[in-house]
Amino acid sequence: QVQLVESGGGLVQAGGSLRLSCAASGRTFSYYTMGWFRQAPGKEREFVAAISWNDMNTYYAASVKGRFTISRDNAKNTVYLQMNSLKPEDTAVYYCAAGRRWGFSAKEYDYWGQGTQVTVSS
Repeated sequence: QVQLVESGGGLVQAGGSLRLSCAASGRTFSYYTMGWFRQAPGKEREFVAAISWNDMNTYYAASVKGRFTISRDNAKNTVYLQMNSLKPEDTAVYYCAAGRRWGFSAKEYDYWGQGTQVTVSS
């Protein structure tokens, strides 16, 4: 069992930056692929970024590649999402998730946080 708690969301102007954190409980955090997803009002949840259990692989949605960076610190049981050059269309609730396999679909992730709101004003 893994419990996830996101933090770091907020209101930022377009072009600004935020860093999201996701703290995980459980001693097996380092075994999991970690992902970030987001959901805007009226839209389906979409994949943002993923990082493999050993920090060797990362993958990004085309819409955020070059602006967002996912990282993890297994010693701290924490995964991060550094978001730069934010745009109004990045406004959404951001969720972190843990899964046992490498994947980019929400159904491949087993555990989810409660989400943190990111609002980007124009």
